[in-house]
Amino acid sequence: MRFSLPFTRWLPEYQKPGVVRADLLAGLTGAIVVLPQGIAFALLAGMPPHYGLYAAMVPCIIAALFGSSRLMVTGPANAISLTTMALIAPLAIPESEHYVVLVLTLSFLIGVIQIALGLGGAGKWVEKVPHSVIVGFTAGAAVLIINSQVGTLLGIEIARGTSVLDTIIQTIIAIHQGQWRPQVLALVLITLVTMRLWKPLNRWIPAMLIAVITGSVALLVLEQYFTEFSGIRKVSAIPGALPPLSYPVLSLEHLQLLFGPVLVMTLLASTEAMAIARALALKRNDSFDANQEFIAQGLANVGGSFFSAYPSSGSFNRSGVNLAANAQTPLAAICAAVFLLVILIFVSPLAEHLPYAVIAALLLAVAWNLIDLRQIRHEFRSGAQEWIPMVITGVGTVTISLEWAVLAGICSAAIAKRIGASAK
Repeated sequence: MRFSLPFTRWLPEYQKPGVVRADLLAGLTGAIVVLPQGIAFALLAGMPPHYGLYAAMVPCIIAALFGSSRLMVTGPANAISLTTMALIAPLAIPESEHYVVLVLTLSFLIGVIQIALGLGGAGKWVEKVPHSVIVGFTAGAAVLIINSQVGTLLGIEIARGTSVLDTIIQTIIAIHQGQWRPQVLALVLITLVTMRLWKPLNRWIPAMLIAVITGSVALLVLEQYFTEFSGIRKVSAIPGALPPLSYPVLSLEHLQLLFGPVLVMTLLASTEAMAIARALALKRNDSFDANQEFIAQGLANVGGSFFSAYPSSGSFNRSGVNLAANAQTPLAAICAAVFLLVILIFVSPLAEHLPYAVIAALLLAVAWNLIDLRQIRHEFRSGAQEWIPMVITGVGTVTISLEWAVLAGICSAAIAKRIGASAK
C-alpha cells in the first residue's frame, strides 16, 4: 500500500468561512468531556488516574493527522480499558510500576501490528463489512453508552462494566428502595433542556459547551440555597502536568508475557476503531480508507507509548460529541487534545466544579443521536438479508464483546446472503 498524508487533503478547507471556528469550539467541548472520562477509563484499565488523560493527547493528535476518518476521536475507550485490566492484571499489580511498563509496552506492540496490517492491505476486509452490520453496531454502542451512565444520571452506585440486564435490575431495586437522588436527575434535566433550547444557536457556540457551563453553574448556585444538592459527585483534582516521556521494554520476558494480550487487544482496538470510523463516514457521507486508518491507529499507539499513553482506539463517546458539536475536519480532534493540555496546565482547579451528572447528560444526548431510526427502518424494509445481521450485531454489541459482535454480524450477513441467493 502507498503511504499517504491525509491532512494535506483537509487543510485547504480552512479557507472556507466558519470551518476553523466550528472545529475550535467542537475541540473545546471534547476537551471538557474527556476530563472525567479519561480519569474513569484509566481506573478501569488499572492505571493511575492521570494516565487516562495522557492517552487523550498524543494518540489523538497522531490519529487525526494520519487517519482517514474526519470525525473519529482516538484516545481512551471503555472496552479497551476494561480489556487492558482483564489481560494485564494477572501479570502485575494494577497501578504498580511493573504494571504500567507492561501496559505501555502493550501499546507499542499493538501499534506495530496495526501498522503492518495497514501496509499489508488488511483494510480491504474491513471495507467489505455490510452496512447493516454498521447500523446494528452503532445502535448497540449507543445502548452501551447509556448503560454506562445510568448510575450517574440517577445518583445510584452501579459498578462500571455492569451488563445492561444487571443495570436495569439494580436501577429498579434502587428506585423502589428510594436510593436514587432526584436532585441529580434535576441537574441532568437542566443540562438537557439547556442543550435543546440552545440548539438553534449551535452554529455560533456548541450547545454542549453551553450546557456544560450552565449545568455546572446551576449546581454551584443550588448548593448555596438547597442542602439536598450538596454531595453530588464532581471531578476530582487533576494533576496539571505534561505527559512524561516513557518507552516500551521489549525484553524476551515481556514479549512472552504479552503475546496473547497483544493479539486480543489488536483485534479489539482495530475492530472498534474501524467500526466507529465507518459509521461516522456513513453519517456524513464521507470517504473512508480502512488501510490508512489501520496505519493511523498504529502510529497513534506507537507514538503514545513514548508519552505515557496506554492502548487507545476510536472513542464512540467522544466521536459522538465531535459529531454533535458540528466538527468539520480532524482539526477538531487535535484542538481537543491541545485544549485538554491547556486545561491541565492552567485551569485544572476549575475542573473540580464539573459534575459527573452534567457529563452523563451530554453522553445521553450523544447516544440518542447515534441511534439512526431512519436507517434501522430502512434495513427492516430491505428484507431478512439486511435486518437479521443488523439485529444480531446490535444485540451482540450489548451482550458480548464488540469484536465478536461484529464478527457474528458479518457471518450472519454472509449466511443470509447465501440463503437468499439459493432461494432465487
